[in-house]
Amino acid sequence: MTLQFSWVASANSAETDFPLNNLPYGVFSTDGLEPRCGVAIGDMILDCRAAEEAGLIDLGTDPIFDVPFWNEVMEAGHDTWTTLRARLTEILAKGSKDEVIAKDMLVPRANVDLHMPFLVAEYTDFFASRQHAQNMGAILRGAASLPANWLNIPIGYNGRASSIVVSGTGIHRPNGQTKAPDAEMPSFGPSKRLDIELEMGAIVGKGSDLGQPITVDQADEMIFGYVLLNDWSARDIQGWEYQPLGPFQGKAFGTTISPWIVTAAALEAFRAPTPARDFTLLPYLNGTKDGLYDIELEVLMQPEGAAKASSIAKTNYNCMYYSAAEQLAHHASSGCAMTAGDLLGSGTISGADRSEYGSLMELSWAGREPFTLDTGETRGFLEDGDTMTLRGTARGDGFNIGFGDCVGTLLPAVTWPKSQKT
Repeated sequence: MTLQFSWVASANSAETDFPLNNLPYGVFSTDGLEPRCGVAIGDMILDCRAAEEAGLIDLGTDPIFDVPFWNEVMEAGHDTWTTLRARLTEILAKGSKDEVIAKDMLVPRANVDLHMPFLVAEYTDFFASRQHAQNMGAILRGAASLPANWLNIPIGYNGRASSIVVSGTGIHRPNGQTKAPDAEMPSFGPSKRLDIELEMGAIVGKGSDLGQPITVDQADEMIFGYVLLNDWSARDIQGWEYQPLGPFQGKAFGTTISPWIVTAAALEAFRAPTPARDFTLLPYLNGTKDGLYDIELEVLMQPEGAAKASSIAKTNYNCMYYSAAEQLAHHASSGCAMTAGDLLGSGTISGADRSEYGSLMELSWAGREPFTLDTGETRGFLEDGDTMTLRGTARGDGFNIGFGDCVGTLLPAVTWPKSQKT
C-alpha cells in the first residue's frame, strides 16, 4: 500500500503518524470545546460531532457523535465501521468536494487535551510472548521453561477497568504487602520494584452473547482497533501475592493506553503470521487469517530533570505467539460474554535479543544487571519521577501508521493514613 494523499498538507508528510491511510479515533477538548470524538489527520483533528451536525457525516442512525467516546460507533457493528471509514476518507482525500466545509471543522492537535477514547467495559491481560515467558522462568525459577499449558492455551487474567488511564496521566507508586526472602513476616509499604510492560491492547467493538462461543475468524471481525498499552507492574507485590491465583494488587493500580484507536482496517496491510507451533492448537483456536501485525515498538525512559529520553528497548508485535483474535476466541470459549469496550492486553512483548525485552524486569534481569541510560544513570526498576513512553509504528511505502505516544510518569506513593486512637 502506498500513501493516500489528503488536502490536509501535513497528512502527506513521510514523518507524520497520521496520514490519510491511518485516520485513528480519539476524544479531544479545547478551551472552547467540551470533550468530543475526533479523527487525527496530519497535525489536525476533524471534529466528528461538528461534521455530523452539519450533515457531512450521516451513518443513517440517530446521532452517534453526541457523546465523548467511541463506544456507540463500536456497538453499531462492522458495516458501520466500514461505512464511516470510507466516508472519512472521501471527506479528507485530495480533491474532495467537501474540503471547503470540512476545513472549518479542523482543530490543531497542538491545541487540544486528549481524553480516554472509549469507555472500558472490562480488562483482561494475557501472557503471550514466548521470549517473555521464558525470560520470567529463567529469572524466577532458574530455568527458561514455560508453564505446562503455555503452548496450548492463551494464558490470561482479569484486571481492573477502573485503573485504565489515557496517556499523560501520572501513576502513583503503589503501596502493598511484600515479603523479603529472609523475613519471617511480610511488611506493608511502597513497592520497591516498580516495572512497566510493553503491550498492545485490542479493543472489542462488537460483543458476543452469554453462553455463545465464537470462532477465531469471528473474533477477528469483532476487534475494532488497537492501542499501545503499558501495564504498570509492582514486581515485589506481585511476587508475594500471585501464588496460587495469579496477579492482583501488583497489577491493579494502573494501566496506561495511547490516546488514539488505530482501527483494524488501517492495519490490514500489515498483517503478519503467528509462528510455527510446537503443538497443533485445538481446532477452536484455528483461524484463516494472519493474526499478528508488523508494528515496530519502542520503549523510552526519561528521568526527572533529564533533557531527553533514552531509548531502552525496541521490538515488534509480530514476535508474539498468540494473536488478539485467538485470545478473544479463547476468552469466549467457555460462554463468557464479550462486551463492546472490552480491552485485551497482549501481554509483555519481548523479542529474542536483550535489546528487545519489553519490561525492566527482563532488561535488568530482576535488578541484578542494571542498564545505563544516555544520561549515565543506571536503572534496575523505576524511580519516582521517571517518565516512560511507548511508541508504535507500522511502516508502509512512504507513510507511517502511528498510535501517538503512550506516556506515564511515576509519582511518589501516597502516604498511608495512620490509625487513629479513639
